[in-house]
Amino acid sequence: MKLKFNTVLLFAVLVIFTNCQNDNHNGEQPHDSSFYIDYRSLNGLSDGIAVIELDPEAPNFGNISSKLELGIGVLPHHLYYSNNAKKLYTTALGGSYLYEVKTGVDQNGLPKLISSTPIDTGENTVGENLFFTNDGRYFMTFMGGAGGPKDGSIGVFNANNNHLIKTIKAPIQDNPNKFIMYPHGISINEDKGLMMVTSTIHPDLTTGVGNTCTLLDLNTYEIKETYQVADSPTDMSAPVETLLLRGKFPQYALATTMLGGDIWIAPYNATTKKYDAFSKVFDGSTQGLGWTLEMYIDDTNKLYVSFADPGKVLVFDLSNLPQLKLLKTFNADKGAHHMAFFKTKSGKEVVAVQNNLLNIPNLNSGTINIIDINTGQNLGTVNLRTRYGILPESIEGTNGPSNYMHH
Repeated sequence: MKLKFNTVLLFAVLVIFTNCQNDNHNGEQPHDSSFYIDYRSLNGLSDGIAVIELDPEAPNFGNISSKLELGIGVLPHHLYYSNNAKKLYTTALGGSYLYEVKTGVDQNGLPKLISSTPIDTGENTVGENLFFTNDGRYFMTFMGGAGGPKDGSIGVFNANNNHLIKTIKAPIQDNPNKFIMYPHGISINEDKGLMMVTSTIHPDLTTGVGNTCTLLDLNTYEIKETYQVADSPTDMSAPVETLLLRGKFPQYALATTMLGGDIWIAPYNATTKKYDAFSKVFDGSTQGLGWTLEMYIDDTNKLYVSFADPGKVLVFDLSNLPQLKLLKTFNADKGAHHMAFFKTKSGKEVVAVQNNLLNIPNLNSGTINIIDINTGQNLGTVNLRTRYGILPESIEGTNGPSNYMHH
């Protein structure tokens, strides 16, 4: 009996310990304020991934403690965790376009980057966004497709072995009403069996620009509809990110337009099992804003949207959709882009804002701002351009996803 009791007690302790280890929002892990960043070198050296301390209250604020070089011109672009947060990936605009990253901890229990493994993406080039589903697949947008002037594709991968299962292509030349071109953003609603990708811009930033989002069946990969997300057919708004709200949220699709500077919304239609037409729900030009980029939802169900020009983060209330109520505006630096949420050592709730978009002039500050989400105060800024000769490309937590919902 005693042995059985001790076994149960040991099991309970292990369960509690495991749950604590897997909780991304408990604020108690020793490296909750350490983050992975993708970076590009400004000095002709290798691009790569780094671990950086972002708590302004920490004595080593802004210090890089670990680096992993991926190669010259690789341009790592977006960091992602697998569904169970056991694997870390980065997409890339060059090099092998997709890498699995091996991580560990150093002698102090702090995160450490160990190695990277290139993943075969077939003919698909210029890796952008990932989305992991619960059935063992993950999907990746390739803005360059096979390299044509109006190309673009979606890769379907086996999450267990990283093998490419299928390449989804739908050239605009074959059907101008239902197509995939320059896909960047991706979002999936598994309950509805739907996937949406944006049509943004040709990778060379000059050959062509998109102004649509395309809805696909998650299982058959059939295109259900291509939506205009622009003021007119000739308005090249460049939708960059899309978010299919799901779970506890009202069932809408959101999209940001990079060149339009706006936020668009479309309601889900239970009869057609698609989304209705997109309409503009926030006009950035009325606020002096442009280059709308990322959308994040935090633990309090607020929507955070970055505007690279002039460098702002706007916080919206999601409780009265399709209306978006603006709650707060945070000042960041030019190129405001990706975000990560955490608590400082003293318990302040903050958002880290990575400020750089593809090293485009006036959108490439190369900084990370730490902003108090309650007061809006900038608690500290790390300038990676001047301090390390690199530009941050994206940011992700070292304990798992640093947001409630991204796309």
